[in-house]
Amino acid sequence: MTSDLSTNNHKSYEQKTAWIYLINLGFYFIPLYFMAGQWLKISVAVVLLVPFIAAYFWAYNGTKQQAIKPIALMIIISIGSSFVSSGAISLFSFSCFFIAFFYSLRTAILSFIALSLLLLTLNISIGYSGYFFTLYGMGICLGVGIFGVIEQNRQRIKRQQQQSKDEISHLATALERERIARDLHDVMGHHLAAIALKAELADKLITAGKTDMAQQQINQVSQITRDCLSQIRQTVTNYKHQGLSQTINTLAQTLRDKSVAVTIEGQWPTLNNLTESQLCLMLTELVNNTIKHSKADHCMISIQTQPTSLLVNYIENAAINAFTEGNGLKGIKERAAILHADVQYQLSPQFIVTITLPITETT
Repeated sequence: MTSDLSTNNHKSYEQKTAWIYLINLGFYFIPLYFMAGQWLKISVAVVLLVPFIAAYFWAYNGTKQQAIKPIALMIIISIGSSFVSSGAISLFSFSCFFIAFFYSLRTAILSFIALSLLLLTLNISIGYSGYFFTLYGMGICLGVGIFGVIEQNRQRIKRQQQQSKDEISHLATALERERIARDLHDVMGHHLAAIALKAELADKLITAGKTDMAQQQINQVSQITRDCLSQIRQTVTNYKHQGLSQTINTLAQTLRDKSVAVTIEGQWPTLNNLTESQLCLMLTELVNNTIKHSKADHCMISIQTQPTSLLVNYIENAAINAFTEGNGLKGIKERAAILHADVQYQLSPQFIVTITLPITETT
């Protein structure tokens, strides 16, 4: 159970497991098993679960500001269920969790006390024998409420870690911009100064009638300009080419940010810029496909170097039932053709894309 789940367009791992927490409703059905013949009460108890589950997902996908209404609805339904089944104490536990998760510890404690008094009131007014309804209810609410506090702290730490990661990313971007500015200054500053001096000298020589010497200066200006342009192109190329290893790390982190575990096996051999850039683009396309369409929660990138070929396997731990070769896979095959590589894939029991790249002296 997490907060701010509605702010993410892609289902996170916690969202995918929302139904799992409803297993606690098993305690709700236990008393119904011993109510043989009381079909009216059993029917009412089951019908009340429909709005309760709706309120559960309402709170689950909501925010702190939105949670008060579904929590209140769950408490009201829990009270109503108490009159038909003692299993209603399990319903109160869901309210305790969300209260402890969304709000402060002080609010959670005061709410626990209020719910305990409510359970006692229901125990007396309904006429349950002893105080088992109250005591069991308090125990379950306290235990589940503690889990809510723990989950709130976990989410807070997770947000702080993400904030730190973002700050580091912003700092790295700023440092990279400074490096680019410094490199461009080093590349262009000297050349532009030389061009300005030689142009000024050529102008003076032309004024003095020394056209031959002025022509030499102009020719040197032309050569300096070509050298400067070449160095700028080389610098920009180096910026564009991030490198295969760095690209893989970036893609792996992207998947992990989407709650997809990543395993990387093997070592990359030395490859030329063209091969690396094409492999980067192919793997980027595969990762994008995983994020957009796959139900996998684990991916593996396996690199196997053989005597005459390099095998790159991209494996998702989820089968694909229906598959159409879209622009993404077609683009991968087109890029593979540039490298004289082969692309094969299988759909089950796992989705696997295998890129077989022939190894040559220039690879």
